[in-house]
Amino acid sequence: MEWLWLLAIFVLFAYTVEAVTGFGSIVIALSLGALLLPVSELLPVLVPLNILMTGWLSWRLRHHIDVRLLATRILPLMGIGTLVGYLLLPFLHEQWLKPLFGLLIVWFAGRELWRLHRNRPVHHPHWITPPLIFSAGITHGLFASGGPLLVYALVGTKLDKARFRATLISVWFVLNSSLTLAFLLDGRLHSALPTIVWLAGLIPVGVLLGGYLHHRVDESVFRKLVYALLVVTGALLIWSAA
Repeated sequence: MEWLWLLAIFVLFAYTVEAVTGFGSIVIALSLGALLLPVSELLPVLVPLNILMTGWLSWRLRHHIDVRLLATRILPLMGIGTLVGYLLLPFLHEQWLKPLFGLLIVWFAGRELWRLHRNRPVHHPHWITPPLIFSAGITHGLFASGGPLLVYALVGTKLDKARFRATLISVWFVLNSSLTLAFLLDGRLHSALPTIVWLAGLIPVGVLLGGYLHHRVDESVFRKLVYALLVVTGALLIWSAA
């Protein structure tokens, strides 16, 4: 029960942050939760929780979704990558999973801190976009955290803020729904259901708390604090496996 209460605090914090900044509920909850539990045990809990929020938001923002980008570029490559990551998961020992996830988190959070500090946009060659989207799928299959690489891959995409956000949310809903079905078929969802039900009530609390904080805190400062926390957490995950 001790780890369950701590996981509840992490989940509440993660959804509060997402409500304030618009990103990272699984990345934050998984990075903090992985300090307590194996990644493979956390995923069947955190992924179904995420589709509760992304499903509602996808329906609410459905008119802003770029269906063409979603159907022709993102989902085909990320879908295959997610399948590859999911199939690789049983062959990767927890001793490797945590440092790999830690490296992803340190790279993502460190890059964002540097970008905010320099106040400069990120650029990369256009030819690298498809491999990055595919790699984002692999990290999503392994850690349900394809966001860092996908956002980087879509740099330069001519989408306004509303369409970009709605399209990304729909990606997580589709892929996490697929992962949840996979967890159901492989038997891992059944044992996670009591924890999912217990934690589900924290999602609206986090959304309301985040909505309250959104208008009362400096979002730029808040983002920097969250990214700094992720850098430390990622470093701890790497160190714990050393």
